[in-house]
Order: sequence, then C-alpha cells, then structure tokens
Amino acid sequence: MSKSICPKLQALKENGTLNPHPEKVADTLFQEEDFFDARDLLQVKYEMLRRVRQEGWPVARAAETFGFSRPSYYKAQEAFDQDGLGGLFPKKRGPREAHKMTGEIVMFANDTLGIDLGLSTTLLAHRIEKRFGVSVHPRSIERALKRREKKTS
Repeated sequence: MSKSICPKLQALKENGTLNPHPEKVADTLFQEEDFFDARDLLQVKYEMLRRVRQEGWPVARAAETFGFSRPSYYKAQEAFDQDGLGGLFPKKRGPREAHKMTGEIVMFANDTLGIDLGLSTTLLAHRIEKRFGVSVHPRSIERALKRREKKTS
C-alpha cells in the first residue's frame, strides 16, 4: 500500500495521530517498508517501545532513532503499560471538564433561564459573574446546560 494515500493522512490528522516530525524517524523499517509509516504517530511509538522490550535496544538509541527524547520514551512506556495501545494516543490539552461551571452555577443558570426565557447567555454570564464572582463564557454555559439536559433525559 502506498504511503501517499490521502484518506489515511486525513484520518491521522482527524484523530490526532499525525506525527508532527516524520522526518526524524530514522529506523530502517520506516525507510524501506511500505507497511511502516513514519507519519503514523501510534505506529512509531509502538515500534519504538517494541524495539526496547523485544529486541533489547537501549532506550537512548530507540528514542533517537524514532525521533523522541528519552523522557518522551518513558512517558509513552508508562502510558502503554497503563492503558495499552490506547495510552499512546495523544492526550487533549486544556481542562478536562467545565471546572468553572459547578453544579451550583449550572443550577442557577437553569433556574434563571426558566424564569427569564428570553435571557441571552451573554447576559446570563454577567449575572453569574455578579453572583458567584466567576467569569464564564456564554458558550460554556450553553454546553453545561446541554450536558445537564442529556443527563436528565
């Protein structure tokens, strides 16, 4: 299979597994075999781990050959040991949850919108800031209310 297939490249981009530095992968398998694709970050990380575990490569050599630092190798190893192949997927950055939109604030937002149906989320954000001293984006309010609605339905 050719490495120039556009659907695969698009899929790698969409699922966050496109290797940002495929040119740093110097392993011969990735240079000589079509099956091995240096653009596929999961494949590169897995093969790096395999070389150390199964073939006894030193960590420094494997990390350098696959375009990673030693700390990145150990991070990948820990993620793989903990979660298997899924642990090698890049983690999303930023907050994992709506940390400002506490249950109390969501309840206030829901109750306020129940009383004043025409209230915009922009004005609601101002009311939340005035009442709770927390600045929230109107879109965060909308998402939190949708999540609450899904849980109750």
